[in-house]
Amino acid sequence: MTRERRLVAGAAVVLLVALLGVAVAPGVLANPDAEEFTRPGRVSIAESPAITPTEVDGATATLRLDARIGHGGPPTDNVTVRYRAYDAESGLLVAETTTELDELTGDRSVPVNTSLRVPREGGYVIETVVFRDGQSVDGDRTEVSGLEALGTEVRFTRSDAVPPLAVSVASVDGDANRTTLSVAASLTNGGVEPSGDVRVEVILRQAESNLVAARGATTVGDIGPGRTADATTELTVPSEYNYYVDAAVYRDGVLVDTARSVANLDPTETIAANETRREVEFEVGDFADDDVSDERRDTPAATETGASAPGFGPAVALVALAGTALLAVRRTRS
Repeated sequence: MTRERRLVAGAAVVLLVALLGVAVAPGVLANPDAEEFTRPGRVSIAESPAITPTEVDGATATLRLDARIGHGGPPTDNVTVRYRAYDAESGLLVAETTTELDELTGDRSVPVNTSLRVPREGGYVIETVVFRDGQSVDGDRTEVSGLEALGTEVRFTRSDAVPPLAVSVASVDGDANRTTLSVAASLTNGGVEPSGDVRVEVILRQAESNLVAARGATTVGDIGPGRTADATTELTVPSEYNYYVDAAVYRDGVLVDTARSVANLDPTETIAANETRREVEFEVGDFADDDVSDERRDTPAATETGASAPGFGPAVALVALAGTALLAVRRTRS
């Protein structure tokens, strides 16, 4: 065999081995840059979600979640962000939503905004998890609390000059031993929007027994931003007892604020701040409003006189004194 033939045969063998290598291991001759290009990029939470309330009604609140997802490296698709709300006390899952992202490219962050609707009570732990190709790659947990206070700008007025509850006597029925009390609740809207309808419920409880003596409710229409309005309720209770006056404000059926005062109708003792007990001359009718009947107002009070024996008035006393003087003069002359 000539030298040329040997070289050709050797080259053929080398070529055959190379072809077999490519067939058995295709990646041996692959471009390393191409392999790097097919590897997914980095995905993470660039900014934790900012949580703000949007729609609030009587029972639920909608929380808007604004987060940013960061990306770096080759283009990445099949990325999802899952948000969950867990009850802060029980740990139970309350709400969940998932957002799918478009293909992420370049070294940058993109906004991911969504909303969760939760019951308007207590607090929640908001969990954010980022998935790439179905696998978790990053997570975050943020806690919020005080949701029961959302949308409840209307509250009892807190002022030294204007009490939250003003209790007065509207009328008195002496024959039935009943007193009608007028309870005026002062409400202030501290928000920037009209309040809508709010309901004020008033309960009178007898102080010693804690029994409910009367209860009533009234509804107040829109209270403008920064405005104050009164809600007045009249309740009739037995006279000569002391009462706790409890009032509550409801908005869309949700309790938003409470206040307490007292009504002291017992002349021998008082409750709450003044604990002094002493006998006093007290008549509920003295504190009645102008709508008390004229007949009761015009009735003259009985005149109290000192005790005296029949027939012994001032004139009789003078006559007796004069007689005594004359008798003394006569005895002197004799």
